[in-house]
Amino acid sequence: MIDVRKGAERYRGGDPDAGIETFHAFSFGPHFDPGNLRFGALIACNEEHLAPGAGFDEHPHRDTEIVTWVVEGELTHRDSAGHETTVRPGDLQRLSSGGGVRHTERNDGSAPLRFVQMWLAPLSFGGEPAYEVVRGIADGTPYALPRAGALLHLRRLAAGERTAVPEAARAYVHVVRGSVRVGEERLEPGDAARITGGTGLELAALAAAECLIWEMLAEPEEPYW
Repeated sequence: MIDVRKGAERYRGGDPDAGIETFHAFSFGPHFDPGNLRFGALIACNEEHLAPGAGFDEHPHRDTEIVTWVVEGELTHRDSAGHETTVRPGDLQRLSSGGGVRHTERNDGSAPLRFVQMWLAPLSFGGEPAYEVVRGIADGTPYALPRAGALLHLRRLAAGERTAVPEAARAYVHVVRGSVRVGEERLEPGDAARITGGTGLELAALAAAECLIWEMLAEPEEPYW
């Protein structure tokens, strides 16, 4: 089954007056939708737009795997474990919050910042926080997220190219750029496809495209929030 969610249907959040615009794919914060709490391990897929100088002040996380993909601009990350990094387009950032960590995210650059941030529920709770940045992750190289029983696949396709959708109990396709077709469905930037029990599916690029694809290998525990 393919369940398409259009980018225009996302819940708008953030604080536009402070230079923060957020587009939520799932129930989030004050926007509560009991029919859209999660898809497998995935509990958030937020598109964030930060103006120069804007950002999220220090705030806590726990028992969440947070993966960030920068589309344009530069993201400055600082956390209570002592990490301070600048994440750029092509870099993949992972913050495993474990039993608890605090962090800030800011646009300290002079250009607009746009990134996609995805939260996944862990297979078990607690543990030590962990942090990693993979610089210039290669197309087609899966990134394993063992704490959530998931793999992230980055796909950059030229117009007319095709790539297989991983065959898993659940797969989630998010279109970052361009347009693709999966099955009979056309996806544009910001659109997503939630695929359950899919076999033999392909993404076909209708224009040069960049997609993030989650392959979910195991069922996480129900989160306590």
